[in-house]
Amino acid sequence: MHNLKQKVERARAAFATGRTRPLEFRIRQLKALQKMLTEHGKEIAAAVQADLNKNEYVAYSYEILGVLGEISLMLEKLPEWTAPQPVKKTLITLPDDVYIHYEPLGVVLIIGAWNYPVALILQPLIGAIAAGNAAVLKPSEVSENTAKILEKFIPQYLDEELFPVVNGGIPETTALLEQRFDHILYTGNSSVGKIILAAAAKHLTPVTLELGGKSPCYIDKDCDIDTACRRITWGKFLNCGQTCIAPDYILCERSIQDQVLQKIKETLKEFYGDDVKKSSDYERIVNKNHYQRVLGLLEGQKIAHGGETDEATRFIAPTVLIDVNPESKIMQEEIFGPLLPIVTIADVDEAIGFINRREKPLALYVFSNNKKLIKRMIAETSSGGITANDVLLQFVVAELPFGGVGHSGMGSYHGKHSFTTFSHKRSCLIKSLTMEGLNKIRYPPLNWKKVEWGKFFTQKRLNKGRVGLVLMALLGLVAAVVYKKHQALLWRKARLIWLTIMRLVGVNRH
Repeated sequence: MHNLKQKVERARAAFATGRTRPLEFRIRQLKALQKMLTEHGKEIAAAVQADLNKNEYVAYSYEILGVLGEISLMLEKLPEWTAPQPVKKTLITLPDDVYIHYEPLGVVLIIGAWNYPVALILQPLIGAIAAGNAAVLKPSEVSENTAKILEKFIPQYLDEELFPVVNGGIPETTALLEQRFDHILYTGNSSVGKIILAAAAKHLTPVTLELGGKSPCYIDKDCDIDTACRRITWGKFLNCGQTCIAPDYILCERSIQDQVLQKIKETLKEFYGDDVKKSSDYERIVNKNHYQRVLGLLEGQKIAHGGETDEATRFIAPTVLIDVNPESKIMQEEIFGPLLPIVTIADVDEAIGFINRREKPLALYVFSNNKKLIKRMIAETSSGGITANDVLLQFVVAELPFGGVGHSGMGSYHGKHSFTTFSHKRSCLIKSLTMEGLNKIRYPPLNWKKVEWGKFFTQKRLNKGRVGLVLMALLGLVAAVVYKKHQALLWRKARLIWLTIMRLVGVNRH
């Protein structure tokens, strides 16, 4: 534990040197991470296979390719994102430099998850590096083989002081949470999320929580049910159901339940063959504790397909349940396994009510050819994200923020959203010590005339096409203010010129 504290302190000392701030350093570290994945991708994929029984093609596709894509995006866009971001000016700030400067938060803590043990720790790390932070990495101890290989390779490629890896279980995580960080990103379940949030509150540390939940999947009776079921089957049983944005349960009208069930059966055979257990494309439950937890959710349920299990290999077949009671245990917690309940409802109104009576999910899926129905589902429900006529794909669009709402989490990342999550948007206004005459309207003694002028100067936004005319008018006004006491006639003429120009450029005086 003492060594753990030293790693955090060393990361903070290294960050204090300022070496993470130059753009060139960030780019070098991102390229080094890219090199690590390129040179050792197969070894990392093998570790994932040992933890979750993902074959090398699945492990590489769903763990490493996405991370490489994220690095490429950062390398392309980082010079643009780190540049000062100008903001619109008012008349009163016309001569000033006014912009947003993105600065690193400091030392951040990233706690990964076991179900995608590479992607869910390296993707946040990419954002932390891009934003110029130091980052302490805590891989999940549940996927122990992947945790060990990350601990081996990351120090070989990244700055070891700035990006230490801490392995271990609950004691190590607890000890980490006692340290002060400048941001914490955690991926996992809501129970641990509450512990993270409570620990962060002691240091007023901001957090990003990616928590999951029960993601509903509504199937409209008028859609292409065959295609809908194929896509749902892929998303639900990928990684043996151990995906935080997997469809958790289906909502559909009773009239199409049999058709939905039959198409899912056919698709499972197409994907995994006659004997799912022999398929190299079907994973296993990560450990015995989770295996027993998932089995417990089957108690009292009506199995329409699947249900086969093997404790020795932690195998649970893709299983479809029908006539599911909405109040049963399986409908009260996130399944995170290969069990798919079908809950029948009367119509879309009941589906929306059903969704809204429960905690807000990380994802919501709707299958329909009716664009009005899809827009209604968006307008009348709440979730971290929503995808129509497909599943999971919202995760791979870098321009979309990935994150939950309410019970399913807070904050987001991916693409530029990762960069901004780990950055502080610093407001910058740089004035000159000249043109002091402009400040008379804010200096005492105040009067209503000064208030009116202050109102005008602060509420008018500049249109780029009119800047020249406005500047001319402003200079005329300044001259009038300066000589007002001595040249009353000049004041009246300047004011007349000002009002005329304002009409020409389409600005109405308050």
